[in-house]
Amino acid sequence: MINQKLLVSGAEYFADDYKINPYYSDSTIDHAKAIAEHQSILDCFRQAGIELIKVDPPKSCQDGVYTANWALVKDGVAILSRLPQARRDEEPYAKHILESIGLKTLSAPKNTLFSGQGDALICGNYLFAGRDYRSDPAAQQFAAKTFGLKLIQLRTKPQLNANGTPHINPVTNHVDSFFYDLDLALSIIDEHTIAYCPDAFDDDSQTLLESIDLDKILVDYTECTQGFANNLVSTGKHVIMSNAAPKLQSALEERGLICLTPSVTELKKGGGYIRCVSLWLS
Repeated sequence: MINQKLLVSGAEYFADDYKINPYYSDSTIDHAKAIAEHQSILDCFRQAGIELIKVDPPKSCQDGVYTANWALVKDGVAILSRLPQARRDEEPYAKHILESIGLKTLSAPKNTLFSGQGDALICGNYLFAGRDYRSDPAAQQFAAKTFGLKLIQLRTKPQLNANGTPHINPVTNHVDSFFYDLDLALSIIDEHTIAYCPDAFDDDSQTLLESIDLDKILVDYTECTQGFANNLVSTGKHVIMSNAAPKLQSALEERGLICLTPSVTELKKGGGYIRCVSLWLS
């Protein structure tokens, strides 16, 4: 079983002051609704039998609700994230919280970006890892070596301008992508199964994914981008997922999985969904 214990915070400071990914827009965030839908996600986690460690969100951090980006955790060790400048205030708080619950913390290599579990997903002996947006290969290589995992380095497609050139986010000064973190394009269903959207990846990454000896569920591009289909939490028995991804939900239910589908409209305006608001501890 996976995702038996998760670290979550809260949406009290969720905002859109810094538009650090393509999903932030001029749409007004309904703050009360964001808090309520976050609670509904936690209720689904508990319904699925998941143990939650609930902490206060870091003060005045608009993305502090997205705990998946705080670290990558395995066997009681947490490799701490190195986040974009707009999220740096979360880092010391995350370190304090993770150490306070008994985890040993390690730092990713200096002068690298590392987006924690948002961009690095463990499946059995594999570490599926993104690159070029929020995580650098050196950080992912460090994580794979530390945990003794086989690194599957993947690259999703960038967001393009009207002239076909990669779009540079004006806040982060990095190339942007609708799949800036891997957990928007790929998900872990159990220790032998992944779900992913082929059209989210470049050609080399598609070929690499096809070669992996795991069971695979292919996800529709529209469900992936508009319904945040891949940004889910699975225990191997229950799947807490989008209520706007009927094709993926059907595929999972055909495999005997029980799907719980809370409504998420506000948190997605920050580019995060169900996986993003939870850090897998065990």
